Amino acid sequence: MRRRVVVHGSVQGVFFRDSLRRLAEQHGVSGWARNTSEGTVEAVFEGEPHAVERLVSFAHTGPPDAHVEAVDVHAEEPEGVSGFAIR
Repeated sequence: MRRRVVVHGSVQGVFFRDSLRRLAEQHGVSGWARNTSEGTVEAVFEGEPHAVERLVSFAHTGPPDAHVEAVDVHAEEPEGVSGFAIR
């Protein structure tokens, strides 16, 4: 399963991407996360459905200093990525 999320709010400079990376590694999820010029965090999660859903759920709250206002979630076809990168 693969999901792309775009997280809106106060989500940059609060270790959002690193928190996603650590959680992804704990749950065997591959993908990437990056800050965008619009002030959002964009991420792709690929793996077992329950693990991917765990990351999507976390994106709705984020780490303690984040303030998530909205999350756009898009289903995509898996591409077979491996590892989790911060871009």
